[in-house]
Amino acid sequence: MSASFLDQLRTQRWDDHRYYHHSRINQSLHLLSALSFLCAYGLLFVDPALAALLAWGVSMTSRQAGHFLFEPKGYDHVNQATHEHKEAIKVGYNLRRKVVLMAAWAAIPVLLWLQPSVFGLIEPATDLRGYWNDVGLAWLALGVTGLLMRTLHLFHLYDVSTGLVWATKIITDPFHDVLLYWRAPLALLKGELIDLQHAQHRH
Repeated sequence: MSASFLDQLRTQRWDDHRYYHHSRINQSLHLLSALSFLCAYGLLFVDPALAALLAWGVSMTSRQAGHFLFEPKGYDHVNQATHEHKEAIKVGYNLRRKVVLMAAWAAIPVLLWLQPSVFGLIEPATDLRGYWNDVGLAWLALGVTGLLMRTLHLFHLYDVSTGLVWATKIITDPFHDVLLYWRAPLALLKGELIDLQHAQHRH
């Protein structure tokens, strides 16, 4: 990796942290998400469907709940930016794009329940275990597709480097989030709901 690539990766990580992770609850949920993702990474080599069920059922839901329910969306005085501005310059999935992604995630189990063969595209499940296996594999396909589509979109919007940096950031976020947010639950126990120091130290 070139120094430029690593610099871009640090910048994307820093912007994501300082703009979208003020809440200690959000940070704590990101820690839960990261630990679950790391378990899912290990399961990928053993049971891909189960890995996707864990990744989407625990990791993604806790992660996005932190953003949608607990992250402040008013004017960001620390970074001197409006929520609208941050959403407009977001490199990856902003909240609007996340709504679309999570809607697709929620629709998959419904589709497979109503159409177990997905209109003849797959062998239909014959029991509950098979149903959840199909859901997991479909969620895995959704995750890979979402990653690839946004990466290719960033190739078009910016350049290949920006897209590759973002994809690398997404894949390695669980490792980085553990290092970044392991103190968040301790801060919550002390009654600190907002990380007032988050923008004063660059990671």
